[in-house]
Amino acid sequence: MLQFSKHLTSKGLKVTFVLTSKAISTNIQVQANSVKIACISDGSGQGDKAKDIVTSIEHFQAAASQSLAELIEKQNSSDHPAKVLVYDSVMPWALEVAQRFGLRGASFFTQSCAVIAIYYHFYEGNLKVPPGSVTISLPSMPLLETNDLPSFIGDVGSYQVLLSVIINQFSTFKKADWLFFNTFDKLEEKALNWMASQWPSMTIGPTIPSMYLDRRMENDKDYGLNLFNSSAEACIKWLDKMEKGSVIYASFGTLASLSENQMEEIACGLKNSGRYFLWVIVLDKLIDIYPTTGLIVNWCSQLEVLAHQAVGCFMTHCGWNSTLEALSTGVPVVAVSQWTDQDTNARFIVDVWNVGLRVKANDKGIITRGDRREYKRSYGGRNRE
Repeated sequence: MLQFSKHLTSKGLKVTFVLTSKAISTNIQVQANSVKIACISDGSGQGDKAKDIVTSIEHFQAAASQSLAELIEKQNSSDHPAKVLVYDSVMPWALEVAQRFGLRGASFFTQSCAVIAIYYHFYEGNLKVPPGSVTISLPSMPLLETNDLPSFIGDVGSYQVLLSVIINQFSTFKKADWLFFNTFDKLEEKALNWMASQWPSMTIGPTIPSMYLDRRMENDKDYGLNLFNSSAEACIKWLDKMEKGSVIYASFGTLASLSENQMEEIACGLKNSGRYFLWVIVLDKLIDIYPTTGLIVNWCSQLEVLAHQAVGCFMTHCGWNSTLEALSTGVPVVAVSQWTDQDTNARFIVDVWNVGLRVKANDKGIITRGDRREYKRSYGGRNRE
């Protein structure tokens, strides 16, 4: 959303980027010279902590909606009153706040259009997932297997609360003035055409820094928002010493928590590949495992790493941001999907966009070191093996 805000300000619009008090009080670092940063309350620190996630969500909604209304009211008394509220799609209540003040509303979807369409069909009751492996046919979609669906749908019983949050995106979206999708038309043409035939849909992605896309925004080299301290300088210096296309880059995002067995299998698989690797993990005990063949860090500037000529492939959990970054920088993917939308993204990476391989888990849900496949392709202007 911050990248989208920067693009809007480059067109002369005045934009206020709204974060919660908890986000600002943590180690999130925001740098956006042209974008005004504002804070609203999320209810944290007020009274007793919620005992469960449902109560926590309700508490957040009550506090944030009131605080957002106060912010809009204050903004409307200034020289530049608000005209439009762009809100995260998982906060549909924000549309009611916007309309109360006469603002137009745009729901911002941060997952792929295909994934959103799947969730919508489930919301409408048009998608029933029986036990076992079946083939599923949906409008504008390739045939999907059960394990290609978002895990919240494929395993409803394990994620009831999170599924309700996701499905609730559609409770007000037909009343929104626009639906914004972090994707682009040539990538998801069929799904987008179907969406656009139903509702006022717009593509505004990929929302990554302009330096890695069209270079229309001068000096837009990073997101301007960091969740962790980066080891970017050390990573780039290490990559500079490597031959072109010789390094495996492995990273599995900020949310997925891999088991100790899974980490060990990945570590041995990387070692046995005979390739140099750059691995982003948070388990310190693996830091010194294979110092001669790999560099292991807690965090890095992923876009900068992916754009480096030494990187030959990207071993990823297939989160949507990482998927868009791989596509934008022309790096083939080894898909190691874990949960939520990642299985669907992996299916499209392999069978629709033809830019990667999908590694399969065994019957215990573990991806083993022995899963080796040959993959050679000239892609994105680079020869990568």
